Amino acid sequence: MHQLSDSGLNAVNTISQQSGFSPDAVTHMLYAVLNGGGTMAQFGHPEFGGSGQWMQGGMLMLSDLFNHNLKNRVDNLCYELSNLMASDNRLLKETAPAKNWWPDGMGIANATGGQNTMRYAYFANENRLAIDTNGEVWVYNTLDHQIGGFSQQQGLGGSIQLSSQYGTVNLNSLPVVSINGATVDAPIPAPAPFVDNTFVPKPVVIQESAAQFETNQNATEADVFKAIERLGELFEKNILTPDEFSAKKTELLQRL
Repeated sequence: MHQLSDSGLNAVNTISQQSGFSPDAVTHMLYAVLNGGGTMAQFGHPEFGGSGQWMQGGMLMLSDLFNHNLKNRVDNLCYELSNLMASDNRLLKETAPAKNWWPDGMGIANATGGQNTMRYAYFANENRLAIDTNGEVWVYNTLDHQIGGFSQQQGLGGSIQLSSQYGTVNLNSLPVVSINGATVDAPIPAPAPFVDNTFVPKPVVIQESAAQFETNQNATEADVFKAIERLGELFEKNILTPDEFSAKKTELLQRL
């Protein structure tokens, strides 16, 4: 909820003294009228007889139906607050907009959500999918998929699956665009083939690890064990399949 500015607090105190309602009741109604666009309000406060509704133009409903004096006071209060909002735009403190967790420049997400330790943001127009797992943000190219659903297997590090017009798609079949805001400098793989209109996932090449593991053919023993440790981390996050992990581990051990 937005906080009242100094101007807003002064207005609340002044209206409280004039109307006979407490500052708390006036503040409650101020937010109710604000949420109603300045022309209507849904409220619930003991000083207003409980819950009720107000609409500019003469409609007012209170739980205390036959308390005409209270009805007139509440009606006057709503009109005064409505007029105040129309004439003073300094009632609320200015707050900086919340920063999105996905990289800048991706625009507004078409769908967001989260499950277990993962949260996602899907950008249909840009063919991008951002996944945040424990603070590590990976952005994927969704190719020609029209993503319509997300699911994650239960448990820490559970694999993520997507639903598209081709059926179920494994996240690892999509090419990686960036990791924690850093662009992955590699060509995007071609889309995986289709068999009887069923999408057949194509494993994504983890370019970051490939650059580390392939460029230094004369790696020292410490480098090899460090690389294996990194492989283990990728495997635990379900970024590498068991076969990919085993093959790369074997290749590294052969360098010793």
